[in-house]
This record gives sequence, C-alpha cells and structure tokens, in this order.
Amino acid sequence: MKLAMIGFGQAGGKIVDKFLEYDERTGSGIVRSAVAVNTAKADLMGLERVPQSNRVLIGQSRVKGHGVGADNELGAEVAEEDIDEVQGAIDNIPVHEVDAFLIIAGLGGGTGSGGAPVLAKHLKRIYTEPVYGIGILPGSDEGGIYTLNAARSFQTFVREVDNLLVFDNDAWRKAGESVEGGYSEINEEIVTRFGILFGAGEVAPGEEVGESVVDSSEIINTLSGGGVSTVGYAAEDVDPEEDSSGGLLSRFTGGDDEEIDTAHTTNRITSLVRKAALGRLTLPCEIEGAERALLVMAGPPQHLNRKGIERGRKWLEEQTGSMEVRGGDYPVSSSGKVAAVILLSGVSNVPRIKELQQVAIEAQDNIEEIRDESEENLKQLVDEGTDDLEPLF
Repeated sequence: MKLAMIGFGQAGGKIVDKFLEYDERTGSGIVRSAVAVNTAKADLMGLERVPQSNRVLIGQSRVKGHGVGADNELGAEVAEEDIDEVQGAIDNIPVHEVDAFLIIAGLGGGTGSGGAPVLAKHLKRIYTEPVYGIGILPGSDEGGIYTLNAARSFQTFVREVDNLLVFDNDAWRKAGESVEGGYSEINEEIVTRFGILFGAGEVAPGEEVGESVVDSSEIINTLSGGGVSTVGYAAEDVDPEEDSSGGLLSRFTGGDDEEIDTAHTTNRITSLVRKAALGRLTLPCEIEGAERALLVMAGPPQHLNRKGIERGRKWLEEQTGSMEVRGGDYPVSSSGKVAAVILLSGVSNVPRIKELQQVAIEAQDNIEEIRDESEENLKQLVDEGTDDLEPLF
C-alpha cells in the first residue's frame, strides 16, 4: 500500500522518520511521500530522514517556533490558521500514486492532538483518497493535561478520519524504563506492526508473489467501516535447519517428509494467529464484536501455506463473530521470521477508551473548579494587598 504520511507534532514526526528508516532497511516502499508538521522548530530540526522541503513550521506568528506547550486548543487554532502552508507541502505529493493519506500524531501533546483532526478534515474535503490516522495515546502516568488532550482529540480525530488506528503507550511502557528509551522502543513496535500490514502486496520486480495476495484494496475494505482499529502481532524465528532438512530425505521416502513439513508449517501459522489476536494488541480490547478483520502472514515463502492461513482466518471469524475476515500471505524471502499481523477494525469493547473518557470528564470538571478557585484567590490577594499598602507620601 502506497501512503502519503504526514507526521503532526513531535511524536508524529519521529514515527514518520522511523517509517522512512524501515523503508530503507526492508525495501518495502510503503512511504510514497513524507511530510512533518510542527509548531516547535527544534523538533523539526531533530528529524533525520524527512526531506527539509517537507518540514513545515506552523504558528510562527503565535508561538515563534517554540511549540504550543500542550495546549491543544491553541494547536487546533494554529493548524486552522496555517493550513495553507501545510497544503503547500502536500501539493508536492504525487497524489495519483498513493492509495491513502496517513496522519500520525501523539494525542497527549498540543500540536498533534489539536492539529491532526484539523488536517484530516481538510484533506477529506479536497481529496477522494481515504484519510487514515494513527493516534498514540499517552501513558496514564504522563499527567492529567495529557489525558484530557487525548480524550478531546480522540473523539474529534475518530470523527474526521476514515479510520483511526490506535496505539496505547500505557500497554507498552515498561517499569523503570527511561522516557527516551521507552518511546524509542515503542516507535519501533509501531513501525514493525504497521510496516508489515501496509507493506503486504507491495511486490518489487523479481520478488515472490503470494499465493493469496493481500493488496491495498483488502486493507481499504477492512478499514472502510470507520471507527477505531487495533493491530496484533506475533513472530517466530525460523530455524535454518528447517530449510535444509528434508530435501534429500524426501527423495528417498517419496515425499513423506514434505507432508510433515506442511503440517508443521500449518500448526505454526495457526499458533501465531492466536498469539497475535490474543496477545498484546496496539490497543488492548475484546476482539469479539470487531466488525472486520484482516490477517497477513509474512515470512519466507516456504514457511507459508494456504491451509494454515485459511485455518487462521476461520478461527478469527469464530472469535470475532464477523463474516468479513480477509487473509493472505506476504512472502519475504530475506526474512528470518514468520510473522502474523492482524488488523481488527471497528472494535468497540475498549476499556482504555472508556477510562480515558471518564478521566477526561472528571479532569474537565476539576479544571473549571481550579480556574474559578484561582481567580478567587487572585482577587483576594489583590484586595488584601491593596488594603495593606501604606501611603508612600
């Protein structure tokens, strides 16, 4: 799937940068064009791979390149005011060569959480290609203002995009991990999962073609219902001996060993499908009730087979209760792993979202109380200060 990626804010820009690095490393070619938008000049300067011409600094008249300070209302205002500058960078994207736009943003800060929904609305008004979002939820330990930002932005972002793929930092940060190290590892997890998902079907000349190809239309159809999506992933290293054992033996036994290998491959695939669906999802949720699902099996072609994928697909149908479960393979000859990636679209039973919304309601109430109390305290201090002043003359 060919994507025009736009990173909005610090987290969004870093992840787009990471996607470009993934493209270089794997040759997947999913990023057709990359743009980074920010209100902080330092964040844009810290990027390594996004072209300089595609780094857009907005809000210069308001915040002078210093960011919006976690104020997502200001982030939204700045995005509205400077949308033409963002459009200027998007005009350089060969839109006829992309399958979709993908806006990536952290939802806890100010620039990304405020600006990403504004950009999504703008793109949907102008282009016919789907506009998807990847939204990164802040950890619960990051502070109340970030939770409030995320809850506000989440509701708006879901409404403005054709589908919002969510990654919850709370489910991925490890205890005792440094902030920088933690986010670097999280960004790697995001890119691995979504890289395999969007890379499926992008076959370069001379490369293997899957038995059951997953192309961009399969992904678009899976995401077409809108709402919220989550992605599961599980991988297993391939033992090099598996590739070499059995070749000579099968000649003497008339191919019996090939049947054993097929059974082993099938069992591995079904096991990985279960691990991917029931393990750590990008957004933890109950998979039952998901409206649509897509299974992608990636790895060396000799370790993928149609029987295993079909079994995995049927198991997903049973678990989700959905009749719209697609599946296919993504041969990667150079890979040393077999991986299962599962996209669950239209999920509804998501405890983290319910919790986020509840915390946001309470935080909003508290903010009003704190604001009123602060104004009262300030008035009291001013009054007392005036009473205590002695005449200078």
